[in-house]
Amino acid sequence: MPKLKLDAIDRRILAALQRDARLTNVQLAEEVGLSPSPCLRRVRLLEKAEVIGGYHASLDRAGLGLGLTVFVGIKVERHHDEPAAAFREAVCTLPEVVSCHLVSGESDFLLQVVVPDLAAYERLLIGTLLKLPGVSDIRSNFAIQTVKPQAPLPLDHLPSADASQLS
Repeated sequence: MPKLKLDAIDRRILAALQRDARLTNVQLAEEVGLSPSPCLRRVRLLEKAEVIGGYHASLDRAGLGLGLTVFVGIKVERHHDEPAAAFREAVCTLPEVVSCHLVSGESDFLLQVVVPDLAAYERLLIGTLLKLPGVSDIRSNFAIQTVKPQAPLPLDHLPSADASQLS
């Protein structure tokens, strides 16, 4: 559950910022139907409540020479606190790992890895991933084509608030 109950204006603010985080406060206020001061107040409260976690630029991986995306399933030997913490800490230091999830199923962790090519992935796999603390098995799945890139969150599915807590 979100920390705040969001009303229609809050959702419009979030949708607009997901679409274009470079909007000025004046542009955002105009788009969502508020004057600039209340709009800025709502944005600041959404940031403070960590509903907005930051602002990012969307970069083209292939255009930057990072044309290979690999989904890596990793099994770890033990799930005790120390080994799991060591694995998590180590994987978070790897710039090639753009996301890491603790998952159910065949693997314990699912990593999304971005590298220039197969040779770079081989170096990462042999030189780093296989040496991570507690790793017992690694399965690699290569993305052939991105059908749907990271998309905005589906804000229409959030529970509604009767009145904004951010007014």
